[in-house]
Amino acid sequence: MLSVPTLWTVFVINFLALGLIWAYVMRCYPSFEAARFWTGSAFAGATGAAVAMLRVVMPDTLVPLLIAGSLQVLAICLAVMGIRKFFDQPVSWRATALIVGFGAAGMCFFTFVHDSVPGRMTVFTIVQILPMALSLKLLLGRDDGRVNPGARLAGIVTIVIMVIFTARLFVTLTGVAGGFSYMHFSPAQSVVVLVLVFLSMALNFGFLLMAMDRLRNEVADLALLDDLTGVGNRRYLLQRLTEECARSERSGRPFALLVIDLDGFKGINDTYGHAAGDACLQHFTLMAQTRLRPGDMLARTGGDEFCIVLPSSTLREGAMIARRVLEVCRADAAQCTGNDIPIAVSIGVAQWTREMELYPDRLIAAADHALYDAKKAGRNGFATYDPAPPLAPEAVDAQTPDIALRERA
Repeated sequence: MLSVPTLWTVFVINFLALGLIWAYVMRCYPSFEAARFWTGSAFAGATGAAVAMLRVVMPDTLVPLLIAGSLQVLAICLAVMGIRKFFDQPVSWRATALIVGFGAAGMCFFTFVHDSVPGRMTVFTIVQILPMALSLKLLLGRDDGRVNPGARLAGIVTIVIMVIFTARLFVTLTGVAGGFSYMHFSPAQSVVVLVLVFLSMALNFGFLLMAMDRLRNEVADLALLDDLTGVGNRRYLLQRLTEECARSERSGRPFALLVIDLDGFKGINDTYGHAAGDACLQHFTLMAQTRLRPGDMLARTGGDEFCIVLPSSTLREGAMIARRVLEVCRADAAQCTGNDIPIAVSIGVAQWTREMELYPDRLIAAADHALYDAKKAGRNGFATYDPAPPLAPEAVDAQTPDIALRERA
């Protein structure tokens, strides 16, 4: 038979081990803020279990159990705060203080003012279940349109724990099977406590899976982002273009691509230095993003070259976005004074057609062709790639596809 001290010792060892694991995760990944709350939760749970063991040597007072119960509620609140932080939701220390304070005050009332085991257990169960219930929507919902396996596991375990807490309260209120006591465990109660230990480990395993999934996604994002500007890199561009080609192939709806080159960028580097050149690239990125629509994607493909993917857009709409990017650059250049460096760009615009099929390099080549024409026309402008319609046989030898220049500086 498992004794009360043995069960509390299991609790202490379990939560200390979890706390050490989360402390290590917190130290290795300081930007992963949820780990701080889960570390605090584990150590609060271990401290609560350790304080509860004092009841064995202090049998005449319930104070150790009241303190231990408050610490257990704090541990649950900290775990829920970690869940909210993981999903980028605001956390409230005030709400945590209110829940813990209400639980402590309620348990003290039903101990020193009106001694009632059912009353204490009712308050204790409510303050434990309430924060857990508030976290279920986050755990069982979708994060950016996808299900997080670790969060789903944590949500299922949370539901099971809530059911056990509810059943424990029911047994206490009805007196079924002799009721529930923290000091005189029956074999069935011992099994329940051990199950809760196992579930606490499973819950933290779900948290670890959530952390691994988040860190893996961050690494994947870093592989697709440009270090200097923070927008997509060439790999991300090709991935996105491949997706858009496949989508347009299925739906028949076109999309547009802008290829952008900063005019005279080599001269900026040679005259002002590479740091100034980097600042120009970052400044252009910010300006261009202010003129894009939701869903448009800006990427830096190398050096001073950028691309903008415009989903579900025609050549005319692509020219409109190109004009807007040019206008913001020209307006910014007109305000330059002193050592400010004006930024001018040339833009080539092309639209996906069925002839390009699933080959994004063909669309890039068409936009590059238009970019070359824009530069040849004097730079600081844009041009669109617009192949001429099919000609009569006698005119084929006399004409070739042309590039329509839409705007010049």
